[in-house]
Amino acid sequence: MALFCTVAVTSYAQQAPPRDSVYNFSIQDCVNYAYQHQDSVVNAGLDVKSAEYKVKETIGQGLPQVNGSVSFQDYIQPPATVGPSFAGLLTGGTTDANAPLTKYPFGAVKYNNTLSVQATQLLFSGTFIVGLQAVKTFKELYQRSLVRTKIETNVNVTKAYYQVLVSNEQIKLLDANIAQLKQQLDQTTQQNKQGFVEAIDVDRLSVQYNNLVTSRENTVRTLTLNYQMLKFQMGMPIYDQLTLKDKLEDVNMDQQIAENSLDTSFYHKRIEYSLLETNIKLNQLNVKSKKAEYLPTFTASGSYGGTFQENQFRYLYDHIYPSSYVGVNLNIPIFSGGQRNNQLKQLKISVQKAENNLNDAKNAFSLQASSANVTYYNSTQSLITQKRSRELAHEILKVAQIKYQQGVGSSIEVTQAETGLESADNQYIEALYNVLISKVDLDKAYGRIQ
Repeated sequence: MALFCTVAVTSYAQQAPPRDSVYNFSIQDCVNYAYQHQDSVVNAGLDVKSAEYKVKETIGQGLPQVNGSVSFQDYIQPPATVGPSFAGLLTGGTTDANAPLTKYPFGAVKYNNTLSVQATQLLFSGTFIVGLQAVKTFKELYQRSLVRTKIETNVNVTKAYYQVLVSNEQIKLLDANIAQLKQQLDQTTQQNKQGFVEAIDVDRLSVQYNNLVTSRENTVRTLTLNYQMLKFQMGMPIYDQLTLKDKLEDVNMDQQIAENSLDTSFYHKRIEYSLLETNIKLNQLNVKSKKAEYLPTFTASGSYGGTFQENQFRYLYDHIYPSSYVGVNLNIPIFSGGQRNNQLKQLKISVQKAENNLNDAKNAFSLQASSANVTYYNSTQSLITQKRSRELAHEILKVAQIKYQQGVGSSIEVTQAETGLESADNQYIEALYNVLISKVDLDKAYGRIQ
C-alpha cells in the first residue's frame, strides 16, 4: 500500500512547482499567519489606515488655508474705453452730441506682474465640529470591520485545519483496515492453495481489498487538496510545504450547553452587534451635522501682495506697489425652501431604521446561538453513537473471522463484517468532522472568537 501512496505523491510533486518555504504550524500559528498575509485582512487593515488619513484630512479643514498666486500681463493692445469727444470744451466751445465717439486709454500700463499670498481661517462652523466627530466614528467603523474580517478568517482557517486533521484520521483508519484485510486475504489465499477454501472466497476478499486501496488513494488526493485549501485560507502560496503540529486529541470538544443557555447577554460580544451600534452613531451624527447647517459660519481672511507696473520692461522691477487687507466673513443661513428641514426628517428616519436593525439583530443572534447549541449537541451525540458503532463493528468482524477460521462460519459473513466496519468508519469520520465544524460555529455564535 505504501507503493500506491508513494506513486500518488510523486506524481503530484512532478506537476507542482518547487516549494519555496517549509512551515510546521499549530492552529493558532495558521490563524496568526493569515492575519498577516490573507488579502481580505490586509485590505481591511489598509481601510483603517485610509480612515486615519481621512481624520487628518478633516482636521486640516480647520487649519489655516494659505495660497499664493503670481500673474503677469503684457498688454500688446492696452484696454481702452470710448466716449464723446471733449475737444470743443478745451477750445472754449461745446461738445457735439452727434459727433463720433472718441477712444480713451483705460489707464493700464503695458507690463503688470502681481504676486500675492491669501490666507483664510475657519473660526466657527457647526458642520466642521460634527464632522470631526463623524470621521473618528468612521475610523472606528473600519477598525471593527477589520476585527470582523479577522474573525471570519479565523473561522475559515480553523475549519480548513480541522478538515486536514479529519482527512489524516481517515487515512489512519483506512490503513488499519487495509492491513487487517491484507492479512486476511493472505491467509485465505494460502488456505485456498491447500484446498481448505474455495477460490470465490479469495475473490471476494480481493475485491474488497482493492476497493479499500482505491478509497485510500482518493483520500490521499483529497488530503492534498485540503492542504491547499488551508493554505489558500491563510494567504499562503499553495506550493509552500505545510505540516500540522496539532492533533485531533489536542482539540477540546467539551462545551457546556447549559452554561451557554444561561448567557443571555452574549450578543454584546458579537462584532456584528458592535458594527450595528457604530452605524447608529454615524446616523445620529448625520442628524447633528444637518442641524449644524442652521448655524452661521464665521471665517477670517487676509491677503498681502505687490504689483510691479511699467511701460518699459527694463524698469518693471524698479518699484513695487504693495497692497494688503484683513477681514472677517459671516455666512448666515436664512431660508432654503424647506430643504434642510426635510433632509433632517429623512436622517431621523435613518436613525430609527438603524435602531430597528439592531433590535432585529439581537433576535437573529439568539436564534443563531440556539441553532448552534442544538447542532453541536446533536453532533456530539452522533459522534458518541458512531464511536460505539465502530467498536461493535470491530467485534462483529473479529467473531466472524474466528468462526470462519474454525469452519463454522462462511466467507460471506466475513465480507459483510468488513463492509460493516468500513461503513462504520466512514460514518465516524463524518460525525467527527461535524462535531469540529459545529464547535467552531458555536464559538462564533457566542462571540468567543476574538
